[in-house]
Amino acid sequence: MSNGLLRTFKITGLALTLWVSMSADAGLLGFGGDSWKEEVLLHDGSKLIAERTVKRGGRHEIGQQPPVKEESMVFNLPTTNERITWKSEFSADIGFADFMPLLLDIFHGTAYVVTSPVGCLSYNKWGRPNPPYVVFKYQGKEWQRIPLQELPAEFKIPNLIISSPDNEVKKMGKSLVTVAMVQRANSDLTQPEFKTILREGVKNAGGSRCGEMVYDGKGGWIGVGWFRDQPSYEACLKYCAQQNINAQYCPCNTLFKGK
Repeated sequence: MSNGLLRTFKITGLALTLWVSMSADAGLLGFGGDSWKEEVLLHDGSKLIAERTVKRGGRHEIGQQPPVKEESMVFNLPTTNERITWKSEFSADIGFADFMPLLLDIFHGTAYVVTSPVGCLSYNKWGRPNPPYVVFKYQGKEWQRIPLQELPAEFKIPNLIISSPDNEVKKMGKSLVTVAMVQRANSDLTQPEFKTILREGVKNAGGSRCGEMVYDGKGGWIGVGWFRDQPSYEACLKYCAQQNINAQYCPCNTLFKGK
């Protein structure tokens, strides 16, 4: 996206939330929310049962369903039987839950979850990753984000229902979803990052209409071109001050390397 177009992208959280809900990039469409048990095929051929829950709510267009405001998975770690919960919760800065889970797997007794940011705002919020994954590892009794490079190479195929899982389960009419059902539900997805776990970048990772933006700390997002086109680091800082963007969100240090 050109800098000229980026300059038009100072959009309130509500307006962009509505845009995302209409975009095919958002992915999560349906009604309500649900809970179910899902059979997860691990990389070594073993299986575990994940208890998945999707809750919907928040701002949305009339006639369209609410977005996903919370999604969770609960499972027992096979090696210790420890009960673990992974959760993507409502984020006020984007108007819904950040992540769409793609894969849950275990390696050497450690749990990993691979997710994809939901929509343009979440993609920008989490650093515009390419491939478009945010990866979590369960360590120290909590989930911590790790680089994609640290994800075990043995993890190759997404093993969770990806798009609108609550709606897919309702169509199935099942409270226990088998591995075969998961694979059928994902069979129509065409995005390469949903077919396999990619290790190299892809074109238009965040969607062709997802320009680079920064959060202003007040519920809005601003096209990064406004900052990048400033003639100097000092001018960039001045623009942040004019827009009442504090140092936590001001991108000038990154854009000008602190100079």
